[in-house]
Amino acid sequence: MRHAKKTPRHSVDISEEAGIRYLHFGSEWVQGAMRIARPWSLELAYTREMLAGLLLRPPAQWPRQALLVGLGAGSLAKFIYRYLPDCRITVVEINPQVEFVARQYFKLPDDPRRLDVVIGCGADYMLAGERPFDLILVDGYDPEARAGALDTAPFYSACRARLSERGLLAVNLLGGNKNFQGSIALIEAAFDGRIAVLPPCDSGNTIAYATGGLAVEVTLDEMLERAKQLKKDFRLNLLPMLERLAASPLLAGHQLRI
Repeated sequence: MRHAKKTPRHSVDISEEAGIRYLHFGSEWVQGAMRIARPWSLELAYTREMLAGLLLRPPAQWPRQALLVGLGAGSLAKFIYRYLPDCRITVVEINPQVEFVARQYFKLPDDPRRLDVVIGCGADYMLAGERPFDLILVDGYDPEARAGALDTAPFYSACRARLSERGLLAVNLLGGNKNFQGSIALIEAAFDGRIAVLPPCDSGNTIAYATGGLAVEVTLDEMLERAKQLKKDFRLNLLPMLERLAASPLLAGHQLRI
């Protein structure tokens, strides 16, 4: 297990309200959440939309390898672990205290055969390796909402190089961040314009999807059918996101292409 060059000094705090446990990095800014009665569910809307890739690729036998940059409360890792049993998960987290808290207070599974947590810098991990992934989820911010090396041209280029032929990259972007448009431009450049920026959540989080391999060509009707099945099988409700998507310019001819 690799360790970060320098562990962040901010505190990792927990709060609870109305049956929901929250993770904070030394501020009121929420870095993760878990409904205590449903620890496997995705409580925050933006985490659900980070898995919208399940609408863009046929879900049978996909993804088999997932990489998560940023652990937080472990919500995405737990969901994939429970509902996509054929998928092996690698998580890169820079702060070892975050892993400890996720295991002690947010029910992160201890199963290194399927869920490998690497303590280190996500940018270093991406630039140093060659192992391909079907799904890369990037959600790494410090207490001041800065992504640092995770929002640079070399990092996004490395993400493209690490995607399999059917691979997808999903990045959580903060719509109110002054670097928002710059982040989109960096992803567009790294992926030759093959990017889809979903309409923002109510929280202001905006998920950008990109691919450099097999094209995404999926109709609204196909996504609706998949969304209904995901809601039935996994309690993953992406229908509100599809309502916003249907009203956006992304669906030219009722089809999404990346």
